[in-house]
Amino acid sequence: MEGQADNRTIEVALHDARARVLADLAARAVAQAEVVSLLEEAVSKRRWWVQQWPDGAAYVAGLLAQDVQDALMETQGRWPLCTVCDEPHALAVEPELGPDPHWVCEALGEAIAPVGALGG
Repeated sequence: MEGQADNRTIEVALHDARARVLADLAARAVAQAEVVSLLEEAVSKRRWWVQQWPDGAAYVAGLLAQDVQDALMETQGRWPLCTVCDEPHALAVEPELGPDPHWVCEALGEAIAPVGALGG
C-alpha cells in the first residue's frame, strides 16, 4: 500500500510540474508539438529520477523547467526571454534544486514569476 501511495505522489508531482511548464511554454507562444515532445521526454527522464529519490518530488517542477530550457537552448535558442529588461536574455530558475521554483531575471536580481505563472 505504501508503494502505491509513493507512486501516486510521484505521478501527481510530475503531472503538476508538466502542467506548470506547459503553461509557461504556452504563455510565451512556444508550445508547438515539437516543443511539447521535448517536455514529454523530460518528464519521462524525471520520472526515473524522482522514483529513485521520492523526497525530490517537491523539486521536480524547477528541474523540469530547467530541462526544457536546456533542450530549447539546443534547438531554438534562449527561453524564456526576460520581458522586463531592454537587453534580451533568458530567465533562470531559482532555486536550482528546491521547492517553489521561480523564473528570475539575474540582471535585476528579481523574481519575475513562479514556474507555471509566466502568463499571469
